[in-house]
Amino acid sequence: MDAIAVVLQEPERLALNRLRLTAPGDEDVVVDIAFSGISTGTERLLWSGRMPPFPGLGYPLVPGYESVGRITAAGTRSGRQVGETVFVPGASCYGEVRGLFGGAASRIVTAGARVIPIDEGLHDQGVLLALAATAQHAIAGGQAPPDLIVGHGVLGRLLARLAVIAGETTPVVWERDPERALGGDNYRVLDPAEDTRHDYRAIYDVSGDPRILDTLIARLAPGGEIVLAGFYSEPLSFAFPPAFMREIRIRVAAEWRERDLAAVKELIDHQRLSLDGLITHCRPASEAPAAYHTAFSDPTCLKMILDWRGCA
Repeated sequence: MDAIAVVLQEPERLALNRLRLTAPGDEDVVVDIAFSGISTGTERLLWSGRMPPFPGLGYPLVPGYESVGRITAAGTRSGRQVGETVFVPGASCYGEVRGLFGGAASRIVTAGARVIPIDEGLHDQGVLLALAATAQHAIAGGQAPPDLIVGHGVLGRLLARLAVIAGETTPVVWERDPERALGGDNYRVLDPAEDTRHDYRAIYDVSGDPRILDTLIARLAPGGEIVLAGFYSEPLSFAFPPAFMREIRIRVAAEWRERDLAAVKELIDHQRLSLDGLITHCRPASEAPAAYHTAFSDPTCLKMILDWRGCA
């Protein structure tokens, strides 16, 4: 069994290769992938070669942790059934080619316990479940929902939508790019230069900017919290006296857990959390090199997805 996969052969060198897949066992499923998303955070770092040391990191590799597809084979102990539509958070089934995170392929083999059944009606929006769960994980671990979010990309928008659902406050979102500032739904989007507040209780940063902490600390109320919900390729530092005087907290939000995915699935199923307006670009998987370039260079591209349905 084989598949066509996106392969990062080395930094800034990407190709589509046909790879032989690991044979499935009794606990495994085979999933024909319909759509996969391109992450402008971790995948950009992998593509550029700026990813900090990370378990499993090495080239060549298959990226991708935002895939949806249909199960075409299910082992007797997989717990899944043929025909189910599932979200796939990645796979490692490519032999000597590393699966980090391994979801950007026309077909994958993985343990049935790793895939999550989803409503077929989600269609391509199913790829957004990982980011929605990441936003939920950040909020669930905080002392308060965000009243300031830094960055109006997909993760920032999902954080804002979840904060509105929580109902404790209407968040402000900082965004300098005028085009990205569009699309705020029941919350305000401001250029930080236009914001005069210095009493935020909870600031969630998804900018990935390692130099931003001093700016955020100056905007916190005493006892406030900064949540680092992005991914940072360089060391972070801050001036101690302002943080000391405010007695602030700094928390790092890690990757999502199953309970986070279950929580956002329930919100989506009950039509409380919308995923509309977040996918802005779609390319056939055969155009993957151009798609990755657009995802990483075009500021109007919130989320690029690859359509694998035409790949054999």
